[in-house]
Amino acid sequence: MKTVLITGANRGLGLEHARRFVARGARVYAAVRAPSDAAELHALAAEYRGQVELLPYEAGDPEAPAQLKAVLGGSTLDLLFANAGDIGGKHQSFGSVDVEAVLRLVRINALAPLKLAEMLADNVARSERKLMAFQSSLMGSVGDNGSGGYYEYRIAKTALNMIARSVSVDLGSRGVIAVALHPGWAQTRMGGANAPVPLDESVTGQQRLLDALTRADSGRFFNYDGKELPW
Repeated sequence: MKTVLITGANRGLGLEHARRFVARGARVYAAVRAPSDAAELHALAAEYRGQVELLPYEAGDPEAPAQLKAVLGGSTLDLLFANAGDIGGKHQSFGSVDVEAVLRLVRINALAPLKLAEMLADNVARSERKLMAFQSSLMGSVGDNGSGGYYEYRIAKTALNMIARSVSVDLGSRGVIAVALHPGWAQTRMGGANAPVPLDESVTGQQRLLDALTRADSGRFFNYDGKELPW
């Protein structure tokens, strides 16, 4: 990868991906809500001068994708990694679902990545690798749902999965590879310290998968270890 844009790059999975890609020689556009507060990214940028650029990006702001496009201009992106997301609040069980909370999470977890893909499609299509990765969750799988509940989060991630599939169809003629990814229940602030998948293992697996993707993989849903998951 020569050029990578990662949203939500200031912590957890996004930050570790940024570190790995930069160490591999890539130029990383790190899109975060508050660049001034992203101390670890600033340290990374200082260590790898000229390879890391911090960009403001608020997933809940409809204008954010256009603002990124204005900064990037015609720069090519080998990988657009829509990683930013939210797990939602407490009203997710049957009988207590908050409609407005669901709509907010759909905006952040699904519609924001879609608008980002629309805005930066040309940048990706002009690159060598032409990859779009959408950080989803197994919680968004209809086929795997045997426990119910978590309506807010499930709905948003299921919507994201459909978006990943549709983007793969709509941009297929331009050679773009679009996939949905599940990072595993990883040891991040969101996943918790007792999660079963170490952060290093999740990111290593995802990057190995991204390196190996071909056109035949576009429109599919993958676990961090490369296993295909049910929609």
